[in-house]
Amino acid sequence: MLNILIHGISGTMGRQVYDLVKDENVIGFDHKAFENIKTYHQYPIEEKIDVIIDFSHYSMVDALVDYAVKEQIPTVICTTGLSELTLDKIKDASTHIPIFQSGNMSLGINVLLELAKLGARSLQDFDIEIIEKHHNKKIDAPSGTAFMIAEAIQSIQTLTLDHGRHGSDAKREDNTIGMHAVRGGTITGEHTVLFAGHDETIEIKHQATSKGVFASGAVDAARFLVNQQPGQYNMSDLIGGLS
Repeated sequence: MLNILIHGISGTMGRQVYDLVKDENVIGFDHKAFENIKTYHQYPIEEKIDVIIDFSHYSMVDALVDYAVKEQIPTVICTTGLSELTLDKIKDASTHIPIFQSGNMSLGINVLLELAKLGARSLQDFDIEIIEKHHNKKIDAPSGTAFMIAEAIQSIQTLTLDHGRHGSDAKREDNTIGMHAVRGGTITGEHTVLFAGHDETIEIKHQATSKGVFASGAVDAARFLVNQQPGQYNMSDLIGGLS
């Protein structure tokens, strides 16, 4: 049994995580409690925390990472929309504690990433577009997962991102990946990679029908992380650890 701190427990994803681990010893913090002070040191925790699962707000991740390093607690970061400075802080913190960080906690997305790499490797002359769809309450755009897909493709081909198109002179540029964000209704999450060639197209698509898939992945990551040495881990490491 683990002692788990859920950061962002009052949010939609925090509640999903709680439903999965409520038989464990769970402590929950709503990230809004820290909006003014930007520190966790005024909220002492008596219990020993084994792992933190974070589904909060990008503005609070820096403070959370500082706290996790100070207390030496493995941390699963699921919050998206992180700045380059925050990503650098996570990388530095991972030399002190195990940190699992991913823009998407679905195991299926990792398979899509590998298929996207295969497509980029095999279809060198094809135009590539990424289309992501989410609910109308999502704050960041494009999604963290869309950036993960783009980075996977860019590990194979040297391409730059083109975020949407508009205007009277919006012809597709060479050596680009088109990136498109759709927001509407209650769409949980849908990501499509389109490879468009001469007289043929290939689409690779992942659709999440429930947010439970992300909560389940985060809990799997937490159980995996508590047995790891300091370092930065992601879904590929998790899948390898589960196999």
